[in-house]
Amino acid sequence: MGDNDLDYNVVFPEALISEKHWRGSKEPVVILLGWAGSRDKHLAKYSSIYNEQGCTTLRYTAPLKTVFISESLGYKELRSTAHRLLELLYDYEVENNPIFFHVFSNGGFMLYRYMVELLHSHKQFRSLSVVGSVVDSAPGSQNVIGALRALKTTLGPKVNVILQYLLLALFAVAVFLLRIVLYPLTKYFHKNHYDAMMEQPAPWPQMYLYSRADRVIRYREVEKMVKALQEKGLKVESFDFISPAHVSLYRDCPEDYSSRCRTFLSCCMASTSEESLVKKRSQVHR
Repeated sequence: MGDNDLDYNVVFPEALISEKHWRGSKEPVVILLGWAGSRDKHLAKYSSIYNEQGCTTLRYTAPLKTVFISESLGYKELRSTAHRLLELLYDYEVENNPIFFHVFSNGGFMLYRYMVELLHSHKQFRSLSVVGSVVDSAPGSQNVIGALRALKTTLGPKVNVILQYLLLALFAVAVFLLRIVLYPLTKYFHKNHYDAMMEQPAPWPQMYLYSRADRVIRYREVEKMVKALQEKGLKVESFDFISPAHVSLYRDCPEDYSSRCRTFLSCCMASTSEESLVKKRSQVHR
């Protein structure tokens, strides 16, 4: 279903399944942000990991032009998309439920960055309770070759070869100039997603899943982000699947991947419940 031109899908759990897993508590709402070029049928497979746990899921993938063109040229088009996605929580009356993110590749991470910023700064969204996030095959920074590989894969064989190479060449020049050569200047107007999240990270628990065989996102950049966040005192976990290709962790290791996501969500929910109990006890003793 869609909200004007916002193409998203929401799945609500069966009441009995939700009650079985969350025992009277509000079920988590898992927001899945797809990689550039992913289709809803792809995200639906990941959505089922959480639907089977009695969660509500909201899945969305940003348009290619927004990820590869608008962001590369410094237009913050994704910020308005992030705002509208968060407003959907109020439209579906789940704004009081725990929120959990599952983010894929730079395409999802770029959108996630703006959602985090809004959750930090926007008066309406500051009241939302985010319990954690899983980041799959992201984030990467200033990897022109990796970005070109992602764009080439996304364009696919249906696009004319000459047109494909023309688009790749234009994209490479734009990214190289604006995101590398001129970045010391342009970052004052528009920081890239990597630097922005390094400086003002999400405060909730995070788990980064990646592979050192990924040819789009360099694994060292994921590890650098994890280390930086841990040094800031944040609860951050990571796991290297070693051999899968970009955003192929679940496809190659379905049982391990699913288990890690479910376990992490359960830990985040348990941690949030414990923190709520501590707050209530402290208020009683005042």
